[in-house]
Amino acid sequence: MCTSTATVWHYDGEGEQTIDEKLEQLKPLVTAVDSLWYDVARQFQNSNEVLQQNVLHMVMKDGSHSEIHAAMYFRFEGVLIDRIEEYTYNVPVNGTTGSVVQLQGR
Repeated sequence: MCTSTATVWHYDGEGEQTIDEKLEQLKPLVTAVDSLWYDVARQFQNSNEVLQQNVLHMVMKDGSHSEIHAAMYFRFEGVLIDRIEEYTYNVPVNGTTGSVVQLQGR
């Protein structure tokens, strides 16, 4: 789904990552998350860009729930993603900080 040179940028000050680096960062979620889904609140498109606002809902293995609110920018080269920019923040649903914050390094 991505070009071989695709990059991911996140507002956390870490700079750009390759797609492989981003996937490696997300690996701990495989064992920590019981289920996840997201709802798209808004989406704007033009010929090679998409800007969307969404909420990722996560239920952790320990039963805690989190919502990650995000604004995502995608730039396409043809039909493949060439750049992703992520602006996110975690909202604990059950009053705890949960493990999502730790997994994201914040």
